[in-house]
Amino acid sequence: MTITIKTKNLEFGKQTKVKIENKIKKIEKLFSKDASAIVRVSQEKPGYKVEITAPIANRTVRAEVSGDDMMAAIEKCVDLVENQIIRLKGRMQSKARRNTAFVSEYEAIPVEEEYVADETEILIEKTKTFELRPMDAEEAVMQMELIGHEFFVFLNVANEKICVVYKRKNGTYGLIEPEN
Repeated sequence: MTITIKTKNLEFGKQTKVKIENKIKKIEKLFSKDASAIVRVSQEKPGYKVEITAPIANRTVRAEVSGDDMMAAIEKCVDLVENQIIRLKGRMQSKARRNTAFVSEYEAIPVEEEYVADETEILIEKTKTFELRPMDAEEAVMQMELIGHEFFVFLNVANEKICVVYKRKNGTYGLIEPEN
């Protein structure tokens, strides 16, 4: 597994990088040998923020933890990633039983069967429909604010693609656009 460590607002030495890599190695067994993980560590006003992002079986796993102690935040983030992968394997197990198209994805997740709990199916409780109106991103943000939601789906007039605007934790807005 290739581990890339990126920092923001801080620098640390080789020893700290080695310690971080050793903590990440705890979950290395859950990925293929050619997998790569990106670890982002940033220093923020209250402490540190750690984010781990890694692809697994045609999906991407991501965890983010903030805390006063950088190493404790890294450990907690690693634990979150591990739990997410084990849950994914459980969910894929039940999907693979119902649909053979998911068998190869299920088998690509290298978690031993003894750790996998049979996850119940994801229950979608409510379905909504809405009119997909063409508008620009600014208009979509205004519409999102008017209806009091945290996100809004719209047809972007700039590129004629279905996009999503969303409210970020820091109060700013984000725009999600499809690649293709």
